[in-house]
Amino acid sequence: MPRAAKRLSAVLVDIALCALTVWLALCLRLEHWVQLTPAHVLAIMGAVLIALPLFIRFGLYRAIFRYAGWNAMVSLAQAMVLYSLFYATVFTVIGIPGVPRTVGVIQPLLLLVTIGFSRLVVRYWLGGLYRTMLQREHLPGILIYGAGVAGRQLAAALSRGSEQRLLGFIDDDDQLQGNSLDGRTVHDPAELVRLIPNLGVTDVLLALPSITRQRRLDILDTLRHLPVHVRTLPGMSDLAAGRVTMSDVRELDIEDLLGRDPVTPNTALLHSLIQDKVVAVTGAGGSIGSELCRQIAACGPHILLLVENSEFALYQIHRELEALFDNEASAPGVQLVPLLASVQDEARIAQIMQAWRPDTVYHAAAYKHVPLVEHNPVQGLRNNVWGTWVCARAAQAAGAANFVLISTDKAVRPTNVMGASKRLAEMVLQAMAAEPGGATTFAMVRFGNVLGSSGSVVPLFREQIKNGGPITLTHPDITRYFMTIPEAAQLVIQAGAMAHGGDVFVLDMGEPVRIIDLARRMVELSGLQVKSEQNPTGDIEIQITGLRPGEKLYEELLIGDNPQPTQHARIMKAQEDMLPWSELQALLKSLEEAMESNDVTTLRALLQACVQGYQPTGEVVDWLHSSPGSNLESTRA
Repeated sequence: MPRAAKRLSAVLVDIALCALTVWLALCLRLEHWVQLTPAHVLAIMGAVLIALPLFIRFGLYRAIFRYAGWNAMVSLAQAMVLYSLFYATVFTVIGIPGVPRTVGVIQPLLLLVTIGFSRLVVRYWLGGLYRTMLQREHLPGILIYGAGVAGRQLAAALSRGSEQRLLGFIDDDDQLQGNSLDGRTVHDPAELVRLIPNLGVTDVLLALPSITRQRRLDILDTLRHLPVHVRTLPGMSDLAAGRVTMSDVRELDIEDLLGRDPVTPNTALLHSLIQDKVVAVTGAGGSIGSELCRQIAACGPHILLLVENSEFALYQIHRELEALFDNEASAPGVQLVPLLASVQDEARIAQIMQAWRPDTVYHAAAYKHVPLVEHNPVQGLRNNVWGTWVCARAAQAAGAANFVLISTDKAVRPTNVMGASKRLAEMVLQAMAAEPGGATTFAMVRFGNVLGSSGSVVPLFREQIKNGGPITLTHPDITRYFMTIPEAAQLVIQAGAMAHGGDVFVLDMGEPVRIIDLARRMVELSGLQVKSEQNPTGDIEIQITGLRPGEKLYEELLIGDNPQPTQHARIMKAQEDMLPWSELQALLKSLEEAMESNDVTTLRALLQACVQGYQPTGEVVDWLHSSPGSNLESTRA
């Protein structure tokens, strides 16, 4: 129908309802079916003449009826309040002969009900609500774990959508259990085993942003064996800005599956080497380097130098920090300096250090992917060892007060070139720190895997689960330490502030995690089952592919024993052996000669001679060493 015809139809329906409600009011008042008289017709005409102008004034005929919602109902209520006052004034206060005075009160109530009902019928039928209600019976059923503020806001967000069906709440508070929130029952968590099949629950959403990580882990352990997909809201700090929406709901991350809460940082240590100073970060676009930049920016440096070899990574972190610095309250007066440079380029690094003379340098630039470095050992050593040496010399020559190397647990009794290169980089700084007359304080901070870094298993496993499997794992017994990137960056900054020269700091990474257990948890909390010999009908298979070149089953954080505590509960100081500069320099020269000729066999032997505990686990897998051209040269020789 044309729009004008629809509006005319609505006007005619309202006129008919005015007449109907006047007659019904007379019947109710007189307690018998009434035959209309001229006085009664006058009451009907009065209703029409009062109602229609008010309805037009309040826009009741401008609304699209099939989409009429709360605002249209409010407009109707406002119009009906004025209508009731006018109609009651005429037919109750003033009075019309032949019309009972109570009709002036009864009729407006009846008209409100009938007109409101007519709008709802149109909304339900033309707007397709009846189809939506039928379809909702087949939508995924959801329980919200947590009946607090976040849970109620999430329920409101669900009610506005059409992709899920909210079935109720779960809460540990026995005072809430059995009660109803917006028509949905709050259940005891112990009832989950019964509720899931009875209600058709497919998803559980955790709306518990303020609980501890250990409590979250306990809840996840109770849910992991149930056939439901578990998702969660982020923490309170992420939700503080506004209301909860469905876009806030995310998949579980590994930090949700770990039971350790981060320690509140020591503000004095955080600001000691940064506030009002010139600070440089190498590898500023990497996972650790970029988080260091964010944390440093929050501590108020005077100038922040972003040194990065990748143009795209430098562009990304520079753009992100510029957006942060646009808010003057968060980082007033900070100058950002993006600098394209390779840490292996001695001339370029020297120019940067001499031009800006940083007070503190955080050296995060490194090749850290174990198999890739194992296949490209010369480049791994050049970047990780010589790059560190280049930056340390340049910082020292420019008068930097502090130089902090980001190291790794793979430097402890390494089985791969990457780990050996990082331990050798530590030894370079230890030897430089032991030389007399140096004004720069060198420190190293050693820790394990960080969540979300390049090559992290969590996004890989999630993608494999999404694709239906299989999950690929190198060994069933492989274990790793894990820490969130923000916590690692904060601890690196605080450890550097405690350095006196040549210190090797070790971060407390908590308990190691078996990667196969992590994979199983991720599968089960996705509402699926692990496929195995014991459960051949499961959904996701875990395939063991074998250890990659240089990969260890277990990682360690200490070479020696008896680490010393520091003033921070999560930072220890290691007691590690070192070589004096005179001995180390000779080994470095021999290594450089082997690198120039790509003599990987000699390279390995030299690394074993200078890096304590380095034990390669397999044959040389350098792509150049094993290339057809290399084999041809050997044959000719």
